[in-house]
Formats: sequence, C-alpha cells, structure tokens
Amino acid sequence: MTLISRLYGVRPPVRHPVRVQRDLAIPAADGVPLLADRYYPVGVDRPPLVLMRSPYGRGNRMDFGPRLLAERGYQVLYQSLRGTAGSGGRFDGFVIDPADADGTLTWLREQAWFGGALATWGASYLGFAQWELAAREIPEWKIAIIQDAPSEFARGFMYPGGAFASGNALGWVQMVDTMFSGRFSTTRQLLARIGADRRLRRASLTLPLSDADRALTGHQISWFQEWIAHAPGETYWQRMDHHANLDRMPPTVYMQAGWNDFFLPGMLADHAALRATGRRVRLLIGPWPHGGGVLSPVAMRDALAALDAAFAGEGGPVGVRVLVTGADRWTNLPEWPPAHRATAWHLHPDGRLDTAAPTASSPSRYRYDPADPTPTVGGTLVGWSAGRKDNRAIESRPDVLTFTTTPLDTDVDVAGPVRVRLHARSSHPHVDYFARLCDVSPRGRSINLCDGIIRLSEPGDIRTVGIELWPLAHRFRRGHRIRLQVSSGAHPRFGRNPGTGEPPAEARELRPSGHELFHDPDHPSALWLPVRTGAS
Repeated sequence: MTLISRLYGVRPPVRHPVRVQRDLAIPAADGVPLLADRYYPVGVDRPPLVLMRSPYGRGNRMDFGPRLLAERGYQVLYQSLRGTAGSGGRFDGFVIDPADADGTLTWLREQAWFGGALATWGASYLGFAQWELAAREIPEWKIAIIQDAPSEFARGFMYPGGAFASGNALGWVQMVDTMFSGRFSTTRQLLARIGADRRLRRASLTLPLSDADRALTGHQISWFQEWIAHAPGETYWQRMDHHANLDRMPPTVYMQAGWNDFFLPGMLADHAALRATGRRVRLLIGPWPHGGGVLSPVAMRDALAALDAAFAGEGGPVGVRVLVTGADRWTNLPEWPPAHRATAWHLHPDGRLDTAAPTASSPSRYRYDPADPTPTVGGTLVGWSAGRKDNRAIESRPDVLTFTTTPLDTDVDVAGPVRVRLHARSSHPHVDYFARLCDVSPRGRSINLCDGIIRLSEPGDIRTVGIELWPLAHRFRRGHRIRLQVSSGAHPRFGRNPGTGEPPAEARELRPSGHELFHDPDHPSALWLPVRTGAS
C-alpha cells in the first residue's frame, strides 16, 4: 500500500502495481493537441476509468490522486486543458473550449484499453470542468465526484452581492501566473508564497483597478481584464454558466463542499437542483476552506465509497452529512437545509444583540473611507489565509460596528441560511454593506463563521438592506456570545467601493461616506439565524 493510501486510511481490497503513460496526445475536435497522462493498474483488463481535466499541470504533486485510484484497480486519464502544461491552444480563464471535451470523448472511445465505464473526479477547476462536460450526452458516465465547484461562476465567485471580488480574482491570477511562469514547479510555487499576501494587498489598491494585474504580475492578464470589464448579468458570463447542463449529469453525483469556501452557496443551489431531477446525490460539507477537503481522510473515504459503489452498480452513500462546527461532530441530515426556525436577533443601541424587540433609540454611526478601506481577516478567501480567525483587531476599528449578545445560558444550534436586514442611511448612494457573524468565546476571541456583502447604487433616504450570508451549521456553546459585525468594506476580499458610481475597472476618485444604522421599532434591523427545531 502506498504512503498516500496509508495517510488517508483507505487500504484497497487488492493492491495493484501502477504504471504511467506520459504525454499522450489527444486531438481536440478542432485539432488542437491536448496532453494527458494515463495511470493504470497492472494486470487488470480494461478497468473503469476516472477522467480528470485540469489547468494545473501534471506529474509531481498531481500524481498522488491518480496513483491512489490506480492502486485500487481503476485507470485514470489526467488531462491538461488547452493552453496549459504543454497542451496546445490558448488558456482563457474559466472559459472552457467545448472542442476539448468533444475530441477527448471521441478519442477515448477509440482506445482498446477503455472498457466503457467512466467517472469524473476533481476539486475546484477540475470540478468546474465536470459541469462543462455535461453539455453533451455521455452514456458511459456513471458518477461525477465534484469538490468545491458550482456549475456557475460569475455570481458566486466574481460578483457576490454585486461587489467585485477583487481579492479572490487577483489571488487566482497570482496563483495561476506563478504556476505558468514557473512551469508548474512545486518548489517555485512554494517560494512564491513568501510575501504573496503583501503583494496582493498592494496590487488591490491600484487605481484604476484594471491595472492591478500588471501591478501584481508585471503584465496584463487577458481574462482578468474581461472579468473586471463585464458587470454581472452581461452575456459574457454565459460561457461560464453550465447550470443548464444539470439534466445531462450522470445518474450519481457526489458533492463535497466547505463551510469556508467561496463556492458553497452555488454548490448548495446545484445540490437542490440535482435532487429535483431524481438523481442519487450525496453532499458532504466539512470545516475546510476552498480545496481543503482534498486533504481530509474523512472526505476521501466517503468519496471512494461513492466511486466504488457507482462502478459496482450498487447504492453508495446518499443524503447530507455535515461537520457541525462549535460541536466538532459529523451529523447526517435528511436534506439541506434541515428543519429550522428563522429566529430574529435584533440590533440595539450600545452594541447589544438580543431577541427582544427594539426600543426607541438614536442610530449608530460610522464613517467609511475607501482611501483607508476596512480590512478583513480569514473567511472565504483564495489562498492560505482563508478560514476562521480572530477578528478582535478589526472590530476595534472606528469604521466597524459590532452587536453582541450576553453570554448564552444554553447551547444554540443553528443550521441553514443566514440573513441580515439593516435600515441604513448613507451620505451618498454608492456604498457597500458587509455583515459578518462571529462566535465570541468566554476569553473574548471573536471567530468569524460566515459573512456577506451587498453593493447599493439606488438613491434613497433610509434604505432597507438585505444581505445573504454564507450558510452554516454551528453550535454556539453555553457561555459564548453571538456577535454581528457591520461595516462598509472587507478589503481586499471585496474591492473597495470608490463611492462615485464608476465601474470598478475605471474608478480613480475615492469618496468617503457617512453611515447611520437604525435600530428602533420603525426600523428593526436584525440578524436571522436558522435555529434547529428542538436542538437548542
């Protein structure tokens, strides 16, 4: 058994020696050559095949997944998408040329070693490529194993709440540019992490923001320019929206997600849509940020159980299984979201958060200055700084309001969607509102759980602001406190709002804004938590 199988605790029923064919040339439908490596178990005749399509290189650190699968008796075709790792053509960000899949499937069916049973597997971009694959009917396709990847790209990743996610966009630019320029060397990628966060923060302050890619990498990135030039809803994004392909997904779809992943809301929407088609669907949600599930033994064992069952024609794991943070335990749910009661926690003066109705009070106030944008820490970021962090330094800033409960008398279990409604007045219409939910320990550590943002541009006096936060499953323990942060920025996670109404690619002027947050009987600003029925 290989070291990686031992680390994951996934001993194969029969351990097969593994061989690799490198640099197989596969013609795309338009003739562009795509390179792939084939991993196969020695002595097994035409075993089931797992297809992985990736822009992140082949070999080196990418070997561990295919070798683990081949050791179990499966063969793996690991392909580099066009414009990456020796494959011909031009890489175009998250736009996948349909000729790649068309040509690959035609070529695959002609191979004597292909036995007619196909699965797909992969996280992030490798998962996104599976949604694109479903643009055509594939009768050989038994199961898709998709980790941290929704079928649609723009709303969840690039413009959540209408705010341009400059930090994540530039974080991915930085990561991919390092891979490509370093010829996918793992050593070079690790060395490039030194000072990477500092360089990204500096680049994200560039004006206009359309120059940020050059500030970060030294050259222009064509697909970043497209991202920042096209507002959500424009036809450009349709090329990255594969939601219409759900009806052609395989009979079984296995999905893994993370509470701290920026793609989580999109994956939950896909999960609901797939269930409505009658497919066998498994959803596993762990405590990790984007890509973290790849390293989890729990996640690997669950995914392999689904793969083995699908190829054997048996019933594998279905339903929903989540890690309840705060309680640190896995639990099975009949559906997502589970039964819950949306419970309002009202904002009160002097920073109090309470289920009691608000009383007459003056509004809370703060000032936002995009020249000194409100920072963020942790959360749904691209990179190693994602996840749950101590927020006390941010909460001490004058441009951040906090509303906190008294210590809880009993555990409070929540699972499902989280939302905030604010009644707010700003000195000009072009503003953002950012809300973040935190768990405050008895020692005062304020740990972020989920957050959301909304960008406003319509004029008004006191505007009603609805913010959808990331969903969660969490236990607020007895003695802990529930806290809501409210501010007008989370830099560089979201691009600062310049306050002028100019498109993010063009803005050069920065205009500060004053804010009043109302919490009185006529303007009951509140946080709604999905309290588990009978669980608290």
